[in-house]
Formats: sequence, C-alpha cells, structure tokens
Amino acid sequence: MTTATLPILSPVSSLESYIQAVNAVPLLSAEREVELGRRLREQEDLAAARDLVMSHLRLVVAVARNYMGYGLPQADLIQEGNVGLMKAVRRFDPGRGVRLASFAIHWIKAEIHEYILRNWRLVKVATTKAQRKLFFNLRSMKSSPAALTRAEVRTIAKTLDVKESDVVEMEQRLQGHDITIDPAPEDGEERVGPIAFLAEASEGPAEAVERRQAERLESEGLARALASLDERSRRIVQARWLAEDGAMTLHELADEFGVSAERIRQIEAKALVKMKGALAELR
Repeated sequence: MTTATLPILSPVSSLESYIQAVNAVPLLSAEREVELGRRLREQEDLAAARDLVMSHLRLVVAVARNYMGYGLPQADLIQEGNVGLMKAVRRFDPGRGVRLASFAIHWIKAEIHEYILRNWRLVKVATTKAQRKLFFNLRSMKSSPAALTRAEVRTIAKTLDVKESDVVEMEQRLQGHDITIDPAPEDGEERVGPIAFLAEASEGPAEAVERRQAERLESEGLARALASLDERSRRIVQARWLAEDGAMTLHELADEFGVSAERIRQIEAKALVKMKGALAELR
C-alpha cells in the first residue's frame, strides 16, 4: 500500500496564487480515495485526512465562485467552504460507494450559506420563507443584469411558487444591497430568523447518501430474492404483492394453477419466508 502524500502548499501572496496552487494539486483516483478514507476512519490517520482535503480544495474554489454576486470577498467564501470540506472529510465513509466530491459539495455549500447569512445586511433581520427562497435563487434565475420584465417576473414567481410582488421587491433589495428586510405584519407569513436558512426540512448529506444506498439495496435485494424462487412461487408473489394494476386473489391464482386456494396460500407463505431470508443475507 502506498503511503505517499500530496505536497504541502507553500505560503502564497495573493488569492490568484492560491487558486493556481490548489488547481495544481493532483486529483485522487477512486482507489486512492477509498484507501485514504479507510485509513482515516479505521486508524484516524491525519495524513490521509490531509490528502483528502488537499485534493479537493479546487472543488471549494469552484463552488465559491457561484456566490460572488453577494458582494462578499471571494477569499472569505473559499475559507468558509474549506471548513465545510473538512467537516465532510471527517464524515466521509468510502464504504458507501460515493465519491468524496459528491458528498462534500453539500457541506461546502452549507458553510458558505451560513457565512453569507451572517455577513450580508439583507438577511441580518427576520425574513419570510418566500424571501429566503428568493434570496438564494433570484440572482441565478435572471437572464441579464437588467431589470426584470413583467414576463420574467411571472415566470420566476411561478417557478418558485411565490407572489409576483415578492419577486419585484426582492429584486429591488438585491440591487440596492443596503436595504434590510423587515416584512410587514400583514404579510401573513411566519417570521423566522436567519438560522432558518440552514435549518432545512430536507435531509442532510449523510441522510441523502444513506437513503440512496438503501433504495439501491432494496431494489437489488428484491430482484435477487425473487430470482431465488421457482417460477410458480415467483408468479404468485408478483401477482399478490407486486402487481401495479391490483393484487390477484387466492382463488384467482388457484384457478390459474389448477390447485386449491389453500395450496396457493401455503406456496405464498413459504416464498415470502424464503425472500425474507435472502434479503436479510444481503443486508
């Protein structure tokens, strides 16, 4: 097993020099990434963690570029994104079959979002759900720096499921950049603090990876479990449990196979037990 590590970056005098330096760091092969991930998880190898971080610094730079429109220093955005990258490396599990870049990008964005919310005056005060949605989407949805046309306002409002007046107001706030958001009481929407930007109801990166892994295993496991049955048993299970147009009754299957309904029930029960065992082995 190779133990070579990536070179340590020398101090740089400018952001441009830093970006050039991180882009020069070699990318890791999938095999090397798995090896380093296992060393970190099983041995708490800090050299492995360092190599994983170093090889993905260019990813942070690429993500940070997407948030330049908020008027915050790119160097600060990159620094916060690097914090997210380090958190992702610490949680990275190579056994899940997901590349670190795909896993880390969620953590990188979360840290950058938090930094923007802490430092942009537009979101220093409470805001609404509609305004939160508009804040992080309106700029990227505009086709040009010019003011939105009425047709564009309607399209954006429909896409984000918000009011057209909210789109117009948010565009004015973004263009002004110094106007704080203070939703009117008659807005009719729940007032929430900036932390709500990060407290999403959706699943986090780890949960998303686990869910996709579980779905893949469930699909593959079901196929394997069905394949372990004989043709008659498989037909009965599919007709009773997996039919999209409605399950067949025991009596209908009994007529199809020329046996009693009780015999169909027995075959079904035995097949389900066998499938349960096959699924347990896969897990």
